[in-house]
Amino acid sequence: MSIDVHQHLWTGSFVAALRARTVPPRLDGWTLLLDGEPPYEVDPADHEHRDTTGLDLALVSLSSPLGVEFLPPEESWPLIDAYHEGALGLGEPFGVWAATCHSEPDPGRLAKDLDRGLTGLQIPATAVPDDRLLDVLTERDLPLFVHPGPAGAPPPPGTPPWWPALVPYVQQMQAAWHYFHAVVRPRHPRLRVCFALLAGLAPLHSERLIARGGTGRGLVDPGFYVETSSYGPRAIDAIVRELGIDVVINGSDAPYAVAPDPGLGTAAAHAIRTTNPNRLLGRPRPPTPQVRP
Repeated sequence: MSIDVHQHLWTGSFVAALRARTVPPRLDGWTLLLDGEPPYEVDPADHEHRDTTGLDLALVSLSSPLGVEFLPPEESWPLIDAYHEGALGLGEPFGVWAATCHSEPDPGRLAKDLDRGLTGLQIPATAVPDDRLLDVLTERDLPLFVHPGPAGAPPPPGTPPWWPALVPYVQQMQAAWHYFHAVVRPRHPRLRVCFALLAGLAPLHSERLIARGGTGRGLVDPGFYVETSSYGPRAIDAIVRELGIDVVINGSDAPYAVAPDPGLGTAAAHAIRTTNPNRLLGRPRPPTPQVRP
């Protein structure tokens, strides 16, 4: 079963909910307006049809840079509900990461949403995860997906459009990786977590971590996974050298990018696209195909 754990697909109900707003995050026609980012012209074709050839499962999620999860509850929940309703209606091969409100966490509401068949919970990397929400996941043996959140303050004048994706998003993922290791893991030892975009390459900073008083080089948490979106063979190879192959997971960030070819051979590709995602999701491991010499 080939799996992509990171896609974004806006259905009609979610688009309508964004267009109904008068302040960011909102859609003006197909122009996305966010705080801290330049206007973005959405291509409607990206959200009308998605080629899932070769995929047995594609997990879609609410795009956390929109900032929906941090809105006041009376603004956040209508958008989240519209996202859930539309995404759950996509049918196979799509699955759905749940979203939830972080301005006033509601573990009971999250539990009800997850019990509708959602895969697990996605949270923004900028959120301080509420222990009660993580307990809901652990009770159901469901995973957490950590995704970049809002870009924050406007970028410096003159910066190119790619600035948010290369600077604040990467910084957020690095901070989340270290925070989860230092603070969250001791409180939630059984939680499985996947960090988008290879955790901003945070694992490669282990030497600096040790130099500054940290510990842990050579100790890999088998419940902490990193997802490949927007990176290619060089970065994936470096992460595998640091963490090993068993915690690297295929993700594309479609429609903004495509799933990379890991460039590490057939066995590694099978692990990244099939075996490891199934382990993250708590599913039985499919048999490893035999490769003839």
